[in-house]
Order: sequence, then structure tokens, then C-alpha cells
Amino acid sequence: MGTSVYVAGIGVISAIGNNVAENLASLEMEQAGMADITLFDTIHQKQLPVAEVKLSNNELAAITGLPANISRTALLSMAAAKEALADAAIDNFDALRSGFVSANSVGGMDKSEDFFVDFLADNNKGKLRNVFDHECGSMTELVADKLGISDFMTTISTACSSSANAIFYAARLIKNDVLDVVIAGGTDALTKFTLNGFNTLMILDKEFCKPFDEHREGLNLGEGSGYVVLVSEKVAKTLSKQPYCTLSGYSNSNDAFHQTASSPDGTGSYLAMQGALKKSGLIPSDISYINLHGTGTPNNDSAEGTAIKRLFEPVYPPMSSTKSYTGHTLGASGGIEAVFSVLAIKNSVIYPNLRFKTRMDELPFEPEKKFLTGQDINHVMSNSFGFGGNCTSLIFSKI
Repeated sequence: MGTSVYVAGIGVISAIGNNVAENLASLEMEQAGMADITLFDTIHQKQLPVAEVKLSNNELAAITGLPANISRTALLSMAAAKEALADAAIDNFDALRSGFVSANSVGGMDKSEDFFVDFLADNNKGKLRNVFDHECGSMTELVADKLGISDFMTTISTACSSSANAIFYAARLIKNDVLDVVIAGGTDALTKFTLNGFNTLMILDKEFCKPFDEHREGLNLGEGSGYVVLVSEKVAKTLSKQPYCTLSGYSNSNDAFHQTASSPDGTGSYLAMQGALKKSGLIPSDISYINLHGTGTPNNDSAEGTAIKRLFEPVYPPMSSTKSYTGHTLGASGGIEAVFSVLAIKNSVIYPNLRFKTRMDELPFEPEKKFLTGQDINHVMSNSFGFGGNCTSLIFSKI
């Protein structure tokens, strides 16, 4: 207990890049990943933009070594987890107590949808392999087996806070001397089920989303995967390269306000941020940058903004929502944005909130509008707030 937890490796795949370097380049060039739907047939094509990873399942299979006929969720997971583990360059990995804590919210729903197209037309048809391994936990097991991790694996599914909670949990496993190294984060693929569900809630924007703008109209769904490799202080000392940073703070709360909406006063958001600060031993003025949850929905941005005002007033750190690039990747968002937070520290940068024009009437602050370099980034807060009021904040700190 009490030892630091270090970030030794990072991996990410999203609509703006197939690896860490490509994602960072797109962030710098202010290049968003939203476009028309191409992955599946839907009545919403040409109407609702989404942020798809620009690789087919066959291309993902070639990168990952997994078969192309498994769920896209697992393929995306493997791509980012493999990159993160390679980036960590842990020489004696096999000798360490290792774990894989991965999050997702749709599991193999993409394959389940394929099955039911044929099965509903003729109940003698449909490939059972498309529903055999479709639950959320199967995605984790497939990737853990491929990575050679057998000491510990588990799946977190708490909606949009899922992979932030996976990272939170992984840190606790290390701090309590259960494991030495954990690959933690999450993954999610776009599915018709998800698209139709969010459309029913009437929170999808028909244009590219504009988080924290007074005239925001909703979110764009995205897909992807993001992982960090967390290691103990003992392991960090043996690495051939210096770790990126520490995970200094983390906290989860639940305002239990509504199944799909945040409390108007942002109670859950406030408690998560406050708890993360307390865990890290920091005060609000220590935070150099906030990676906002910032979905672009009227309810979410208002609640998160209200909580930030309450906690940080009168001095607000720079902040932005990178979902303006990647769309809302649901269970993967906390992992992808954890990687972006780590990169902000490593490269001394702050990302812009794309398409922002008008400050929200109820807030005295607004997000950054340009990619900023040469910034003094010591502590980054990354927010991930999910359905059901499940709210998590992580804090990454410069070494």
C-alpha cells in the first residue's frame, strides 16, 4: 500500500488513427474522425455521422493475429493492448504477476446482429459462432489469452465510465500488491444496437458534435480502444525507459439520479473529481488540464460544467473534450482519453475542443479552441461519466 503506480506503456486505436503516433498527429492537425456510416446497413446512413476506425475486420486481423471472424470489439481491443504492451518494453514480463483489466459495453453485439439477420428470416439458418462468444467477458478472455496473461483478468462494464474504472481497479490491484503489472483500459465497436438505442434517446447530433457549446445538439457515436500499462514502483525501476507519468488520483461516485441522465447539479461529477483530487493529495489549482467527458449532449455538458464551476471557481484550468475528434466511444472512452492525457503530459500539449463557437450561458469558462504546445502540464484530470450516474475521474501526474 502507498507506493506509486506508473504508466509504462500506452496503446490506442480510434477514428483518428490506428496507433498512438497517428492519433497524436490527428490531434495536432485538428483532424476529426467523423464521417458517414460504412460498417453496416442502416436507415441512418447519410443522416447520422459516426466515428469509425478506418480499418476493416480483415485488416485488424492482420495487425492483431486474431481471426477476422470474431467480434470487432475484440479486434480493436487487441490492436491497442498489443501496442501498449510493446511500448512498455518490459523485459521480464513473463516472470511478473500480470493482469488484464478490460472494459466494454457491447461485447460481440456486432456478431449477434449478423446472426439474427439470417435466423429471423429462417430459424434453420444463422451461424451459431456469431452468438457463441458474444458476452462482454469473452472479449477480455480472447485478448488476454493472445497476450499470454493468465494470472488475472476481469471485465468492467459500467457504461461510459467503464475503462476509466478498469484503470482505477488496476491501480488498486498494484497498490495492494496483488499484481506487478496490469494492462488496463477498454474497447467498444459500433453496432446497430448502440446506434438505434442512442437515437431512441434523441441525443445524437445529425452534424459533427460540438461539446460544451451553447448550441450543442448531441453526441456522435464512435469506436476504438485505449490501454495503459500500469506497473508498480519496483517494476518501474527495472524498465529500460522512463515511465510516462504516474496515476496519482482516482475516484468513483454515483449520484443515482437517472438511468440515462446526469443530475442537473452535477453531484456525481463533482464527487468524482473531488475524490480524485483528495486521493492524489492535490488541490484544484494544481490541475494543468482537464480532459472533459464532454459528450455534446445538453444534459451532460451542463452537469459536468456545473460541477467544474463548483469545484474550481474562480480559477479554471484549460480544458477540452477530445470526443470532438473521436466521437463518444462509450466503454472505450476512458481508456482512449487516458492515453490522450498521458500524451498531454509527455508532449506538453493541450488539445482543442473542435467546432466550439459559443460559451454556454450558465458557465463562466469555455474550452480551448486551438492545439497548444509548450505548455506546463504537471497534472491532468480525465473525466468519464456513465449512464446510471456512474462517474469516475482519473489524475495523471508528471514524474
